[in-house]
Order: sequence, then C-alpha cells, then structure tokens
Amino acid sequence: MKIERVRIDKAKFDMVDFAKHPTGFSLVYTPGSRKPTSAYAIRIYTDDGVVGQYVGGNSIAAAQVGMFGDYLVGKDPLQRELIYNDVKRQLRKFDKMGMGLVDIALWDLAGRAHGASVRTLLGGWKTRLPAYASTAAGDRNGGLDSPEAYADFAVACKELGYRAYKLHVWDEYDVPEVVRTITKVREAVGPDMDLMLDPGCKLETFAHAVRIGRACDEAGFLWLEDPYKDTGISIFGHKRLRELIRTPLLQTEHVRGLEQHVDFAIGGGTDFVRADAEYDGGITGAVKIAHATEGLGLDVELHTPGPAQRQLMASLRNTNYYEMSFVHPKSSEIGRSQLIYADDYRDGLTAIAADGCVPVPEGHGLGVTYDWEVIEAHTVDTVEFS
Repeated sequence: MKIERVRIDKAKFDMVDFAKHPTGFSLVYTPGSRKPTSAYAIRIYTDDGVVGQYVGGNSIAAAQVGMFGDYLVGKDPLQRELIYNDVKRQLRKFDKMGMGLVDIALWDLAGRAHGASVRTLLGGWKTRLPAYASTAAGDRNGGLDSPEAYADFAVACKELGYRAYKLHVWDEYDVPEVVRTITKVREAVGPDMDLMLDPGCKLETFAHAVRIGRACDEAGFLWLEDPYKDTGISIFGHKRLRELIRTPLLQTEHVRGLEQHVDFAIGGGTDFVRADAEYDGGITGAVKIAHATEGLGLDVELHTPGPAQRQLMASLRNTNYYEMSFVHPKSSEIGRSQLIYADDYRDGLTAIAADGCVPVPEGHGLGVTYDWEVIEAHTVDTVEFS
C-alpha cells in the first residue's frame, strides 16, 4: 500500500456566545457574540482505496504539514514509526505539531485497512471512560462570574454524573477570590468528588502559585495544573513548588514530545504527566509518552476530548479521566462538535451518561463518521500533496 495524495481542507465555523477576553487570550462567555473558529480536515488517500481521516489540529499544525507533505507521497502508510521519526527530524527547529495531524489520520487509515478500531490495534480493552468537567475560563458576564457560580456549576456537573470537576479561573483574577472559589466548590460538592485547578499559566508570580496551591491543599484537590506565567515549562520552578505545597502538580502540556516530557518528570517538575495526541506527535507520540510515564510509575492524563483521545485512553492503564473541556453553565455544546459528525458521536457538557462515562467508538479506525458534506460546505481553503 502506498500513499497517493494528502488533502487538507480548512473549514470555518462560528463559536456562539464566546469571545476572546479583552485583557488576555482566554475564550470567555460573551452573550450574543460569534467567534470564527477553524477546523482542519485531513484525508490520506492510498492506491488500495483506503482513506485515513481526521478533523482537528490548528493553523500551526496545518502549516507544518506543508514542510513534509510531499515526503508522504509514495510512503507505506502503515509504517507510522518510520514516518514519525523522519518527520520529527524535519520539524526539529519547530514545535512539531504538524506530526499529530498526520499521525492520527494514519492510525485511522490503519484501522480501516485492518478492519479494527485504533483501540484494538493498540491492545486496548476499555469501552467506557470516566470523564471530568473542565470549565471554560471565568467571565464577568453572568456565567462563571463568582465563587458561588463555580460552586453551583460544580453541583450541576455532579448531578449530571461527572466524577470530577476542574476550574479554569479569570484572566483578571484576585488571589483571595480564587482562594474563596476553591473553598466554595469543595464545600458545595462534598468530599467525594475529585477537584482540580488549572489557572492556564495566568498567575503573575510564584508567590501567587504558592498561596493558591496551599488553598488547594486545604480543599483536598487532586491536582494543580499550569499555575503561573513561566508558561508551564520550568522544571526547577515546579520542582520547588512541589516542595512547598501538598497538592500534586500536573505539567507538560506546554512542552513538546517524548524526550521533553521524560526530562520534566525525571527532573522532578511534575507528579502527573500531560500528553496530547495532536500536540505530541500524534497517537504514536502520545503512546510513547504514556509508556515512558508508566515506566516511571506515574500516571498520564490526556488533554482535551475527541475520538483520538478516546481510542488512546481505552488502551492505557495508567490514566484516570477523560477531559470534557470548555464546559459552561450557559452553553451545553461548544464549537463544532455536533456539526462535523454524521453519526451519534459528540462531546460537550451533556455528552456523558448517568454513570459519568463516555463510550469508546467501536467502528474501524477512530470509529467515527465525518459529515463531509458539512465540512466541505464550510471549507475556505484546500491544500493537496500528490
């Protein structure tokens, strides 16, 4: 089997009631707004007629595919390990996000070629995954605009079946208000729900991270993630923070690739390890990170929802929760999750069952069917390599 051509369509959709925060980069609840957002739909065609498909990525990933797209033509698409290592070298001066977009589609192609799900190819066994509600950033527009609002939403998520809840707080934050929010949420949900905090690298100083981390200690949080404005990359800084608070840290969302993740963990900068199939070299790269983490006796937590994440998580022992990201009390569905699928696959606040879990798609490859009519109707640009 050989790759004959690779096609990437850039499709534009509107995100309703969310906009960029005026003083930062977070997307926040803004009633009545419409924010354009892009999806990149990749299809890898072979001479055997098997096609690998994936919709995701970002503009950086799509641009990087342009640096190696011609290389893919004529290659055996089942030789993912060879392609991974060749492309990794080609992108050595960059963040390598373009690898993920292609690798996930290659795994989908392999599943279709072998008549199996990616989970099966990976040796997976899980059919249902426990999810946590991962909130949108705080706003001042009647959504997540107070400690009480976060607490009320946590209770609502618990009643939906979520077993855990993660807070993303305000861009314009006040340390005492964040501390009150941490306390209020724990009081509202009681002791039996896992809670996490992800400031998204917003905290201005290390001292703020220590103060907020100690509030997480008192409230019994499961982890603190990317707290301050080193942007989540200082091994020494996070090692020192771990020595000053009891709450475990979850880091490595903002370092790329296997070696950097291992260096961060061995250097003592984290307790849980973050991996992302799109960011970290596709499913191939994320599996490497997960297995290296297992070798260190630690857990890996996958970033964001999606069919690739479900297939991957279904094959890993050392992982805990599926991230249902960007949930909000005023919006049950975010972005394009319902538009691009022609089957019943979806992500969003109400996508879990009463047991707090999501199913792993059973079809071949990623297990989902994309609605190519909808995607192509929203396509604004196409690039092909042949």
